[in-house]
Amino acid sequence: MPGTEVTETVKKQRWGEAHYRQAVIVLAVLLALSVLSALCLGRYSISIPEILRVIFGKFFPIEKTWKAGVETVIFQVRLPRIFAGFLVGAGLALSGASLQAMFRNPLVSSQILGVASGAGFGAAVAILLFESIIITQLSSFAFGLLAVFLTWSMSRRRRQTPVILLVLSGIVVGSLFSSMTSMAKYLADPLNKMPAIVFWLLGSLNHVSVKELLVLAPVMILSGGILIAVRWRINILTMGDESAKALGVNTEQLKRIVIICSTLLTASAVCMCGIVGWIGLVIPHIGRLIAGPDNKRLMPVCVLTGGAFMIAVDTIARTATATEIPLGVLTSVIGAPIFASLLMKKESGW
Repeated sequence: MPGTEVTETVKKQRWGEAHYRQAVIVLAVLLALSVLSALCLGRYSISIPEILRVIFGKFFPIEKTWKAGVETVIFQVRLPRIFAGFLVGAGLALSGASLQAMFRNPLVSSQILGVASGAGFGAAVAILLFESIIITQLSSFAFGLLAVFLTWSMSRRRRQTPVILLVLSGIVVGSLFSSMTSMAKYLADPLNKMPAIVFWLLGSLNHVSVKELLVLAPVMILSGGILIAVRWRINILTMGDESAKALGVNTEQLKRIVIICSTLLTASAVCMCGIVGWIGLVIPHIGRLIAGPDNKRLMPVCVLTGGAFMIAVDTIARTATATEIPLGVLTSVIGAPIFASLLMKKESGW
């Protein structure tokens, strides 16, 4: 009966909404737990009651019963690092989900357009020629943008941007900048410059400061906010250019928005912590298992999942051993098995 079918459809939609709300609540709780763990754990362990007293005492006049260095550790070291980890994880996951939808390919990551390779080369050159972290970050950001500009320029054909040409151009540009990065490492001093280049390329949040966050955080928040605002239009891109145009969507303009915002997110993330792989590829797949392929639900889930994942990985990186483990190593060790298990599950298909 038609009425029965409509009723079943409504029930499925309501169950889906309830499932999505529950998933968001669970992810928010996991994010809060990862933040709390990152505040407590480290070379200088701090208890939860002491953390609450210090944070409360920052805004209200109460008697200081904690040690002198605790406030500095929380507000100058751990909180900026936690916020940076959230921005990097959420930004890379959001960028990966957007590009996967635009390219209609679940194997696309946030580095497909060559931005990470370009940013890595910019950082390597700056480390080779200068000794300033600010110059290194500026050079990384600039070369990341340059790489995507070259990719976009190579793929343009008669005011159109075919997806396949965009992918191939990104591969070419990424390979070019990767080879130039290898040349920079070959020319570097093996005692001083070479270890600095290698460690930076492997990824770390140990140099993040409040000043750096004040510059990069607005760029990442604005770019991510734009992608979330147009996520329902990105759904239409998954239908193909012809179908999207038939529905009245300006596909070229929407592609430019997705590429620009994804590039700014990825370049800012690389500028902040170096090259961190697998997040832009794995987190969107996990998000689809939780929220389905609809980008209206998927992208907020990716933000929560990516942020919690990155904070947890960074906490492991700085507490598991006496010396800090590079983030790129841990994300590869954790991300590769997760992605392999997702590939073997039927539910993870596009």
